[in-house]
Amino acid sequence: MRFKIIFMLFAFLGQVFTASAQIRVEKNINYAGNNSQANTLNIYHKKAEINNQDVIIFIHGGSWSSGKKETYWWLGRNLAKKNIVTAVINYPLAPSVTYKEMAAASAQAVKWVRDSIAKYGGNPNRIFLMGHSAGGHLAELINADPQYFKALRMPNPIKGVILNDAFGLDMNQYLTEAEKDNYYTDFIRTFSSDSKTWQIGSPLFYVQEIDNPHLIFYGTKTYPAIKIQSKRMNKELESLNVPVKLEIIEGKKHVPMIAQMIWGSNRLYKSIVNFLTETK
Repeated sequence: MRFKIIFMLFAFLGQVFTASAQIRVEKNINYAGNNSQANTLNIYHKKAEINNQDVIIFIHGGSWSSGKKETYWWLGRNLAKKNIVTAVINYPLAPSVTYKEMAAASAQAVKWVRDSIAKYGGNPNRIFLMGHSAGGHLAELINADPQYFKALRMPNPIKGVILNDAFGLDMNQYLTEAEKDNYYTDFIRTFSSDSKTWQIGSPLFYVQEIDNPHLIFYGTKTYPAIKIQSKRMNKELESLNVPVKLEIIEGKKHVPMIAQMIWGSNRLYKSIVNFLTETK
């Protein structure tokens, strides 16, 4: 409860503190050529004119049915202070759409960033995807399943992927084994009741397609399914000789895995900066 209160307080105060002397924020940019707030992103970058900086696109979690980009102002600001141009995106949510429309929108955001990020100091050839929870699922799905970038007539531009306590890397396994509770009902709404859809909506189903470096985090107190599937992803990538690093964060539950990054000195930032530096 204490963490949730702090999390909400920082989100509320976001508009005050993002007016940093160092960081410029470009708000509510539509990446899909429409008027929907669901297809917008915020960009955080240094005011100083620094070119060819690494780029991170962050996809938020929220069980595919909640969340918004404004909550994560501190993530964008903290990364930008480390010379990482950061785009935090919105995407359409359930029950209005299924996971497939969410993934397609996320891929559209990536395309917009590739085409436009240079004007904000970012290097379009150094785009990394980062996602927490359901956002980790979407990040890895568009990275692993070739259909999403093919639909946009572009090669996969993702240099590397950062998974922070990603949920749903294998939705087929999860929904087959899960208790039939309220979460299950919500997830069926997003993934349907068809087990074939669960399979093709699972990033691990396409693991053979993955060849870019990965950094994977999960907390020791997170949900069992996240631990199991994060370790599976790590093992599968290792077997394919894909560069991957797994970091297990002691004592952290699911929400605190992202909420801890409110503080710019959090250890995950050092790991992320090192990952970007080591990825050539």
